[in-house]
Amino acid sequence: MEAQVFSDSQIDELIAGDPRTLFRDVVEPLCDSFEPADCDVYAEFLSRVIARAVPGFDAGALLARHKEIRLGRFCNDDPRIVFVLSRVTLGADVAITSIVLDAAKKRFPEARIIFAGPTKNFEMFSGDARVEHLNVAYARHGTVAERLRAGLELKSLLDVPGSIVIDPDSRLTQLGLLPVCDPSRYYFFESRSYGRDGTESLGALTKCWVHEIFGVNGEAFVRPGVGPVHDEDGLVTVSFGTGENPDKRVAGSFERDLIAHLVSRGLRLLIDQGAGGEEAERVQSAIKDCGAAPGQIRTWLGAFAPFAASIARSRLYIGYDSSGQHVAAACGVPLVTVFCGFPSRRMYDRWRPSGSGLIGVIPLEERNAAQALARVVTSLEIYL
Repeated sequence: MEAQVFSDSQIDELIAGDPRTLFRDVVEPLCDSFEPADCDVYAEFLSRVIARAVPGFDAGALLARHKEIRLGRFCNDDPRIVFVLSRVTLGADVAITSIVLDAAKKRFPEARIIFAGPTKNFEMFSGDARVEHLNVAYARHGTVAERLRAGLELKSLLDVPGSIVIDPDSRLTQLGLLPVCDPSRYYFFESRSYGRDGTESLGALTKCWVHEIFGVNGEAFVRPGVGPVHDEDGLVTVSFGTGENPDKRVAGSFERDLIAHLVSRGLRLLIDQGAGGEEAERVQSAIKDCGAAPGQIRTWLGAFAPFAASIARSRLYIGYDSSGQHVAAACGVPLVTVFCGFPSRRMYDRWRPSGSGLIGVIPLEERNAAQALARVVTSLEIYL
Protein backbone atom coordinates (compact mmCIF):
# COMPACT_ATOMS: atom_id res chain seq x y z
CA MET A 1 0.00 0.00 0.00
CA GLU A 2 1.30 3.47 -0.91
CA ALA A 3 0.21 6.56 0.98
CA GLN A 4 -0.06 8.40 -2.32
CA VAL A 5 -2.97 6.13 -3.25
CA PHE A 6 -5.23 8.51 -1.34
CA SER A 7 -5.90 11.93 -2.81
CA ASP A 8 -6.54 14.90 -0.54
CA SER A 9 -10.26 14.68 -1.25
CA GLN A 10 -10.30 10.98 -0.33
CA ILE A 11 -8.51 11.73 2.93
CA ASP A 12 -11.10 14.41 3.65
CA GLU A 13 -13.83 11.82 3.11
CA LEU A 14 -12.10 9.40 5.49
CA ILE A 15 -11.82 12.13 8.13
CA ALA A 16 -15.48 13.06 7.80
CA GLY A 17 -16.75 9.48 7.61
CA ASP A 18 -16.89 6.54 9.99
CA PRO A 19 -13.53 6.56 11.84
CA ARG A 20 -13.52 2.76 11.84
CA THR A 21 -12.90 2.88 8.10
CA LEU A 22 -9.80 5.00 8.53
CA PHE A 23 -8.32 3.24 11.55
CA ARG A 24 -9.51 -0.34 11.07
CA ASP A 25 -9.08 -0.60 7.30
CA VAL A 26 -6.03 1.59 6.68
CA VAL A 27 -4.11 2.41 9.87
CA GLU A 28 -4.28 -0.85 11.81
CA PRO A 29 -3.14 -3.12 8.95
CA LEU A 30 -0.08 -0.90 8.48
CA CYS A 31 0.76 -1.09 12.18
CA ASP A 32 -0.03 -4.78 12.69
CA SER A 33 2.33 -5.91 9.93
CA PHE A 34 5.40 -4.83 11.95
CA GLU A 35 7.17 -4.25 8.64
CA PRO A 36 9.62 -1.33 8.74
CA ALA A 37 8.51 -0.22 5.27
CA ASP A 38 4.91 0.03 6.48
CA CYS A 39 6.06 2.36 9.25
CA ASP A 40 7.18 4.77 6.53
CA VAL A 41 3.83 4.47 4.78
CA TYR A 42 1.98 5.02 8.06
CA ALA A 43 4.01 8.13 8.89
CA GLU A 44 3.44 9.68 5.48
CA PHE A 45 -0.27 8.87 5.42
CA LEU A 46 -1.04 9.99 9.00
CA SER A 47 0.96 13.18 8.51
CA ARG A 48 -1.42 14.06 5.70
CA VAL A 49 -4.45 13.09 7.76
CA ILE A 50 -3.36 15.27 10.70
CA ALA A 51 -2.53 18.21 8.46
CA ARG A 52 -5.95 18.08 6.83
CA ALA A 53 -7.82 17.49 10.09
CA VAL A 54 -6.10 20.13 12.24
CA PRO A 55 -5.48 23.69 11.00
CA GLY A 56 -1.91 24.88 11.37
CA PHE A 57 -0.14 21.59 10.74
CA ASP A 58 1.98 20.91 7.65
CA ALA A 59 2.33 17.31 6.50
CA GLY A 60 5.89 17.77 5.31
CA ALA A 61 7.01 19.30 8.61
CA LEU A 62 5.33 16.52 10.61
CA LEU A 63 7.02 13.87 8.50
CA ALA A 64 10.45 15.54 8.75
CA ARG A 65 10.15 15.74 12.54
CA HIS A 66 9.08 12.09 12.70
CA LYS A 67 12.13 10.99 10.72
CA GLU A 68 14.32 12.86 13.21
CA ILE A 69 12.82 11.36 16.37
CA ARG A 70 12.93 7.82 14.94
CA LEU A 71 16.73 7.91 14.89
CA GLY A 72 17.09 7.60 18.65
CA ARG A 73 19.95 8.86 20.83
CA PHE A 74 21.43 8.08 24.21
CA CYS A 75 19.90 10.08 27.06
CA ASN A 76 22.35 12.30 28.96
CA ASP A 77 19.61 14.41 30.55
CA ASP A 78 19.16 14.83 34.28
CA PRO A 79 15.46 15.73 34.44
CA ARG A 80 13.37 16.63 37.46
CA ILE A 81 10.30 15.09 35.84
CA VAL A 82 9.95 12.12 33.47
CA PHE A 83 6.66 11.80 31.62
CA VAL A 84 5.95 8.31 30.27
CA LEU A 85 3.06 8.16 27.81
CA SER A 86 0.46 5.40 27.95
CA ARG A 87 -0.02 3.03 25.04
CA VAL A 88 -3.78 3.27 25.86
CA THR A 89 -4.50 -0.47 25.70
CA LEU A 90 -4.05 -2.27 29.01
CA GLY A 91 -2.03 -5.18 27.65
CA ALA A 92 0.43 -2.89 25.88
CA ASP A 93 0.89 -0.78 28.99
CA VAL A 94 1.84 -3.90 30.94
CA ALA A 95 4.00 -5.53 28.26
CA ILE A 96 5.76 -2.36 27.08
CA THR A 97 5.07 0.78 29.10
CA SER A 98 5.74 -0.85 32.46
CA ILE A 99 9.26 -1.74 31.27
CA VAL A 100 9.81 1.92 30.36
CA LEU A 101 8.48 3.02 33.76
CA ASP A 102 10.80 0.59 35.52
CA ALA A 103 13.78 1.81 33.51
CA ALA A 104 12.89 5.44 34.23
CA LYS A 105 12.75 4.75 37.96
CA LYS A 106 16.20 3.14 37.85
CA ARG A 107 17.86 5.68 35.55
CA PHE A 108 16.41 8.74 37.32
CA PRO A 109 16.13 7.82 41.03
CA GLU A 110 15.57 11.43 42.14
CA ALA A 111 13.08 12.43 39.43
CA ARG A 112 9.30 12.37 39.54
CA ILE A 113 7.98 9.63 37.24
CA ILE A 114 4.58 10.53 35.79
CA PHE A 115 2.42 8.12 33.80
CA ALA A 116 0.31 10.12 31.33
CA GLY A 117 -2.77 8.21 30.25
CA PRO A 118 -6.24 6.97 31.15
CA THR A 119 -7.13 6.32 34.77
CA LYS A 120 -7.96 2.64 34.22
CA ASN A 121 -4.45 2.10 32.87
CA PHE A 122 -2.80 3.97 35.72
CA GLU A 123 -4.66 1.70 38.16
CA MET A 124 -2.32 -1.07 37.04
CA PHE A 125 0.61 0.84 38.59
CA SER A 126 -1.04 3.03 41.23
CA GLY A 127 0.32 0.87 44.07
CA ASP A 128 3.86 2.00 43.17
CA ALA A 129 4.74 5.09 45.19
CA ARG A 130 7.22 6.27 42.53
CA VAL A 131 4.63 6.43 39.75
CA GLU A 132 2.37 9.51 39.64
CA HIS A 133 -0.55 10.07 37.31
CA LEU A 134 -1.47 12.67 34.73
CA ASN A 135 -4.99 11.84 33.57
CA VAL A 136 -5.20 11.91 29.77
CA ALA A 137 -8.27 10.34 28.18
CA TYR A 138 -8.26 8.88 24.67
CA ALA A 139 -11.41 8.37 22.60
CA ARG A 140 -10.72 4.89 21.22
CA HIS A 141 -14.07 4.88 19.42
CA GLY A 142 -14.26 8.58 18.70
CA THR A 143 -14.05 10.60 15.53
CA VAL A 144 -10.71 11.49 14.01
CA ALA A 145 -10.85 14.91 15.69
CA GLU A 146 -11.67 13.32 19.05
CA ARG A 147 -8.79 10.87 18.79
CA LEU A 148 -6.33 13.63 17.88
CA ARG A 149 -7.52 15.85 20.73
CA ALA A 150 -5.58 13.91 23.38
CA GLY A 151 -2.27 14.54 21.67
CA LEU A 152 -3.08 18.18 21.03
CA GLU A 153 -3.92 18.72 24.72
CA LEU A 154 -0.75 16.94 25.82
CA LYS A 155 1.48 19.67 24.42
CA SER A 156 0.48 22.18 27.10
CA LEU A 157 0.38 19.55 29.85
CA LEU A 158 3.94 18.41 29.11
CA ASP A 159 5.36 21.92 28.79
CA VAL A 160 7.21 21.68 32.10
CA PRO A 161 10.78 22.99 32.55
CA GLY A 162 13.29 20.32 33.48
CA SER A 163 11.23 17.44 32.08
CA ILE A 164 11.62 14.79 29.40
CA VAL A 165 8.97 12.76 27.61
CA ILE A 166 9.26 9.05 26.79
CA ASP A 167 6.85 7.88 24.11
CA PRO A 168 6.61 4.06 23.68
CA ASP A 169 4.66 4.36 20.39
CA SER A 170 1.60 5.84 22.07
CA ARG A 171 -1.82 6.29 20.50
CA LEU A 172 -1.94 9.60 22.37
CA THR A 173 0.58 10.98 19.86
CA GLN A 174 -0.66 8.81 16.98
CA LEU A 175 2.56 6.81 17.26
CA GLY A 176 4.86 9.78 17.51
CA LEU A 177 3.39 11.98 14.79
CA LEU A 178 1.73 14.63 16.96
CA PRO A 179 4.44 16.90 18.42
CA VAL A 180 3.96 17.20 22.19
CA CYS A 181 7.31 18.76 23.12
CA ASP A 182 10.63 19.85 21.68
CA PRO A 183 12.52 16.93 20.07
CA SER A 184 15.52 17.65 22.32
CA ARG A 185 13.64 16.29 25.35
CA TYR A 186 11.60 13.64 23.56
CA TYR A 187 12.53 9.94 23.41
CA PHE A 188 10.51 7.87 20.97
CA PHE A 189 10.42 4.08 20.75
CA GLU A 190 9.05 3.04 17.36
CA SER A 191 8.12 -0.45 18.46
CA ARG A 192 6.80 -1.44 15.03
CA SER A 193 10.16 -1.21 13.26
CA TYR A 194 12.58 -1.84 16.12
CA GLY A 195 14.11 -5.29 15.79
CA ARG A 196 13.62 -5.21 12.02
CA ASP A 197 13.15 -8.78 10.76
CA GLY A 198 13.80 -10.55 14.06
CA THR A 199 11.28 -12.67 15.93
CA GLU A 200 11.69 -11.17 19.41
CA SER A 201 8.63 -10.23 21.44
CA LEU A 202 7.77 -6.60 22.09
CA GLY A 203 8.71 -7.10 25.72
CA ALA A 204 12.19 -8.28 24.75
CA LEU A 205 12.59 -5.44 22.24
CA THR A 206 11.50 -2.84 24.80
CA LYS A 207 14.14 -4.11 27.20
CA CYS A 208 16.77 -3.74 24.48
CA TRP A 209 15.59 -0.21 23.65
CA VAL A 210 15.61 1.14 27.22
CA HIS A 211 19.10 -0.27 27.73
CA GLU A 212 20.27 1.31 24.48
CA ILE A 213 18.75 4.72 25.23
CA PHE A 214 18.97 4.94 29.03
CA GLY A 215 21.71 2.45 29.89
CA VAL A 216 19.65 0.48 32.41
CA ASN A 217 17.67 -2.74 32.46
CA GLY A 218 13.89 -2.60 32.71
CA GLU A 219 11.42 -5.28 33.72
CA ALA A 220 7.68 -5.59 33.19
CA PHE A 221 5.58 -5.18 36.32
CA VAL A 222 2.07 -4.53 37.60
CA ARG A 223 1.25 -3.03 40.97
CA PRO A 224 -2.47 -2.33 41.25
CA GLY A 225 -3.46 -0.01 44.04
CA VAL A 226 -6.43 -2.24 44.86
CA GLY A 227 -6.68 -5.64 46.50
CA PRO A 228 -7.49 -8.87 44.67
CA VAL A 229 -11.04 -9.68 43.66
CA HIS A 230 -11.02 -12.65 46.02
CA ASP A 231 -8.56 -12.68 48.91
CA GLU A 232 -7.56 -16.27 48.27
CA ASP A 233 -4.48 -17.87 46.77
CA GLY A 234 -4.49 -20.91 44.53
CA LEU A 235 -7.31 -20.03 42.16
CA VAL A 236 -7.00 -20.52 38.40
CA THR A 237 -7.78 -17.18 36.73
CA VAL A 238 -9.47 -17.28 33.34
CA SER A 239 -10.32 -14.54 30.86
CA PHE A 240 -12.11 -14.86 27.55
CA GLY A 241 -11.64 -11.18 26.78
CA THR A 242 -10.38 -10.29 23.32
CA GLY A 243 -9.73 -6.56 23.52
CA GLU A 244 -12.82 -5.90 21.38
CA ASN A 245 -11.40 -8.01 18.55
CA PRO A 246 -13.71 -10.98 17.89
CA ASP A 247 -11.12 -12.55 15.57
CA LYS A 248 -9.09 -13.46 18.67
CA ARG A 249 -11.87 -15.77 19.90
CA VAL A 250 -12.13 -19.48 19.27
CA ALA A 251 -15.64 -20.13 18.01
CA GLY A 252 -17.97 -22.96 18.92
CA SER A 253 -17.87 -24.81 22.22
CA PHE A 254 -14.23 -24.11 23.13
CA GLU A 255 -14.92 -21.88 26.14
CA ARG A 256 -17.61 -24.16 27.57
CA ASP A 257 -15.54 -27.30 27.03
CA LEU A 258 -12.43 -25.73 28.53
CA ILE A 259 -14.26 -24.72 31.70
CA ALA A 260 -15.80 -28.20 31.96
CA HIS A 261 -12.33 -29.74 31.67
CA LEU A 262 -10.88 -27.47 34.36
CA VAL A 263 -13.81 -28.23 36.64
CA SER A 264 -13.36 -31.96 36.08
CA ARG A 265 -9.77 -31.62 37.30
CA GLY A 266 -11.05 -30.21 40.59
CA LEU A 267 -9.60 -26.74 39.97
CA ARG A 268 -11.17 -23.66 41.53
CA LEU A 269 -11.75 -20.91 38.97
CA LEU A 270 -12.06 -17.14 38.95
CA ILE A 271 -13.39 -16.01 35.57
CA ASP A 272 -13.40 -12.41 34.40
CA GLN A 273 -16.63 -11.15 32.79
CA GLY A 274 -14.97 -8.02 31.48
CA ALA A 275 -17.10 -4.89 31.56
CA GLY A 276 -20.30 -6.85 30.96
CA GLY A 277 -22.33 -7.10 27.77
CA GLU A 278 -21.40 -9.75 25.23
CA GLU A 279 -18.36 -11.00 27.14
CA ALA A 280 -20.35 -11.51 30.35
CA GLU A 281 -23.05 -13.35 28.40
CA ARG A 282 -20.43 -15.69 26.95
CA VAL A 283 -19.02 -16.42 30.39
CA GLN A 284 -22.42 -17.13 31.90
CA SER A 285 -23.29 -19.41 28.99
CA ALA A 286 -19.97 -21.26 29.29
CA ILE A 287 -20.30 -21.99 33.00
CA LYS A 288 -23.91 -23.12 32.79
CA ASP A 289 -24.30 -26.86 33.43
CA CYS A 290 -20.51 -27.41 33.51
CA GLY A 291 -20.74 -29.70 36.53
CA ALA A 292 -19.03 -27.34 38.97
CA ALA A 293 -19.42 -27.93 42.69
CA PRO A 294 -20.85 -25.09 44.79
CA GLY A 295 -18.23 -22.35 45.10
CA GLN A 296 -15.87 -23.95 42.59
CA ILE A 297 -16.41 -21.14 40.06
CA ARG A 298 -16.41 -17.48 40.92
CA THR A 299 -16.75 -14.60 38.47
CA TRP A 300 -15.69 -10.98 38.42
CA LEU A 301 -17.52 -8.12 36.71
CA GLY A 302 -15.96 -4.67 36.78
CA ALA A 303 -12.64 -2.83 36.55
CA PHE A 304 -9.64 -4.80 35.33
CA ALA A 305 -7.11 -3.75 37.99
CA PRO A 306 -8.70 -5.82 40.82
CA PHE A 307 -8.79 -8.85 38.52
CA ALA A 308 -5.14 -8.24 37.63
CA ALA A 309 -4.33 -8.33 41.35
CA SER A 310 -6.01 -11.73 41.51
CA ILE A 311 -4.06 -12.95 38.48
CA ALA A 312 -0.88 -12.07 40.36
CA ARG A 313 -1.92 -14.38 43.23
CA SER A 314 -3.28 -17.22 41.13
CA ARG A 315 -1.65 -20.60 40.53
CA LEU A 316 -2.39 -20.49 36.80
CA TYR A 317 -3.81 -18.14 34.17
CA ILE A 318 -5.60 -19.18 30.97
CA GLY A 319 -6.92 -16.87 28.27
CA TYR A 320 -6.79 -15.44 24.79
CA ASP A 321 -4.30 -12.92 23.41
CA SER A 322 -5.31 -10.00 25.63
CA SER A 323 -4.21 -7.98 28.66
CA GLY A 324 -4.49 -10.83 31.18
CA GLN A 325 -1.69 -12.82 29.55
CA HIS A 326 0.72 -9.90 29.91
CA VAL A 327 -0.21 -9.42 33.56
CA ALA A 328 0.46 -13.11 34.23
CA ALA A 329 3.78 -12.96 32.37
CA ALA A 330 4.87 -9.84 34.26
CA CYS A 331 4.04 -11.53 37.58
CA GLY A 332 5.72 -14.83 36.73
CA VAL A 333 2.40 -16.68 36.95
CA PRO A 334 2.20 -19.90 34.91
CA LEU A 335 0.00 -19.25 31.89
CA VAL A 336 -1.51 -20.79 28.80
CA THR A 337 -2.59 -18.34 26.13
CA VAL A 338 -4.42 -19.05 22.88
CA PHE A 339 -3.50 -16.89 19.88
CA CYS A 340 -5.71 -16.69 16.83
CA GLY A 341 -6.80 -14.04 14.36
CA PHE A 342 -3.32 -12.57 13.93
CA PRO A 343 -2.83 -11.06 10.42
CA SER A 344 0.87 -11.90 10.18
CA ARG A 345 3.33 -14.24 11.85
CA ARG A 346 5.44 -11.30 12.94
CA MET A 347 2.49 -9.82 14.81
CA TYR A 348 2.22 -13.09 16.72
CA ASP A 349 5.96 -13.03 17.43
CA ARG A 350 5.78 -9.46 18.68
CA TRP A 351 2.70 -9.76 20.90
CA ARG A 352 3.27 -13.16 22.45
CA PRO A 353 3.91 -12.90 26.19
CA SER A 354 7.41 -13.41 27.50
CA GLY A 355 8.28 -14.43 31.02
CA SER A 356 9.45 -17.17 33.32
CA GLY A 357 6.01 -18.71 33.87
CA LEU A 358 5.07 -19.65 30.31
CA ILE A 359 3.53 -23.09 29.92
CA GLY A 360 2.02 -22.81 26.49
CA VAL A 361 1.61 -20.08 23.88
CA ILE A 362 -0.65 -21.64 21.29
CA PRO A 363 -0.90 -20.05 17.84
CA LEU A 364 -3.92 -21.13 15.84
CA GLU A 365 -4.02 -20.48 12.12
CA GLU A 366 -7.66 -21.58 12.14
CA ARG A 367 -10.11 -21.03 14.98
CA ASN A 368 -10.96 -24.69 15.43
CA ALA A 369 -12.58 -25.42 18.82
CA ALA A 370 -11.56 -29.07 19.06
CA GLN A 371 -7.98 -28.39 18.05
CA ALA A 372 -7.69 -25.47 20.45
CA LEU A 373 -9.04 -27.49 23.38
CA ALA A 374 -6.74 -30.42 22.64
CA ARG A 375 -3.67 -28.19 22.58
CA VAL A 376 -4.62 -26.41 25.81
CA VAL A 377 -5.27 -29.73 27.55
CA THR A 378 -1.88 -31.04 26.37
CA SER A 379 -0.16 -27.93 27.73
CA LEU A 380 -1.97 -28.30 31.04
CA GLU A 381 -0.98 -31.94 31.38
CA ILE A 382 2.64 -30.85 31.61
CA TYR A 383 1.82 -28.48 34.46
CA LEU A 384 -0.95 -30.07 36.50
